[in-house]
Amino acid sequence: MLTLSIIKADTGGFVGHSAVHPDMIAEATRRLDRARGDLLLDGTAATCGDDLSLIMTHKHGPDAPAVHSFAWEVFQATTRIASDLGLYGAGQDLLSDAFSGNLRGMGPGYAEIEFVERPSEPVLCFLADKTEPGAWNLPLYRMFADPFTTAGLVIDEKMHAGFRFEVYDLHQDKRVLFDCPADIYDLLMYIGAPARYVVHSVVSRTLGEQATATSTQRLSLIAGKYVGKDDPVMIVRCQSGLPSIGEALEPFAMSYTVGGCMRGSHHAPLMPVPVAQAHPSRFDGPPRVVCLGFQISGGRLIGPRDMFDDPAFDRARWEANEIMDYLRRHGPFEPHRLSLDELEYTTMPALEERLAARWEALPGGSASPARRAVPDDARAQRQPAGRTP
Repeated sequence: MLTLSIIKADTGGFVGHSAVHPDMIAEATRRLDRARGDLLLDGTAATCGDDLSLIMTHKHGPDAPAVHSFAWEVFQATTRIASDLGLYGAGQDLLSDAFSGNLRGMGPGYAEIEFVERPSEPVLCFLADKTEPGAWNLPLYRMFADPFTTAGLVIDEKMHAGFRFEVYDLHQDKRVLFDCPADIYDLLMYIGAPARYVVHSVVSRTLGEQATATSTQRLSLIAGKYVGKDDPVMIVRCQSGLPSIGEALEPFAMSYTVGGCMRGSHHAPLMPVPVAQAHPSRFDGPPRVVCLGFQISGGRLIGPRDMFDDPAFDRARWEANEIMDYLRRHGPFEPHRLSLDELEYTTMPALEERLAARWEALPGGSASPARRAVPDDARAQRQPAGRTP
């Protein structure tokens, strides 16, 4: 069995929150080179915005202490470089001083998938910056459940039975499985609320093959305060009973809206960009996504190919700028700013506490006339004919 791991962290931004300093990338690359052939089969360092990702193949399985410990040491080393250079937010994703067996709950995000390598194993690695784990919900639905995006759901006999979605409730630490197409409407009810419900994995119902894995770590839920957006990563295996490369990329031809951007507190369009353009600057946005394509052969990462370095995505980039202009004109008003329940880790709790004594009951009672309870007899009179109240 082969394991593909993407482990990422923000250990310091250059300049501000826009990029990773070249010295930090070089240090990660040196350490990956030394680990290759011993701990790792292969590995490469990649970036999106101010996040450094380690893309690695190995035989140790998901949540392997040796692999996670290696990534932790890399991030500690890049944190030291960031501190020496005076970079912003040095080590901000490292929420502990000591490694505790694996990276669960320690700050860095990771997506890992274990599989038997096929004769041809094309894989897409998506890296995003200035957004949250739920940013993958919409494209995963379109890749694996929407025949208007993925023609294989209709015409490929290996895909026609559909896929099983594993969804996490990040607030309750629970999960649920949805078999699609039968459970599509139930699935959409949950994943349409991406701040709480996140697609963690997708499995082929015909092949039993896991097709995708995402990072689902929410830094604010771990730290109890806002410490930066989660900047998720995702692995998607393609072809041979799974979506083709073109089908897996198609959802990103629309610049859909995600939570994130400035201080992680706004809605903004997700812009698919080449690696060279993955440096959010305007209002810490628009949020960016890059896609690195690999052929895996004998555990080796053949690539990467910069999949969004393609004029076919120019319209999505233009659309993202148009949407950004529109939302920015709302300033601190919703829908540009996130709703209040999503701002609980910003200044909102302190503000509520400070102003609590200044709130007064409305004149004439504790509820406005429009919100007062409707008497039972009046409610019964409003029921449609033939319906029991």
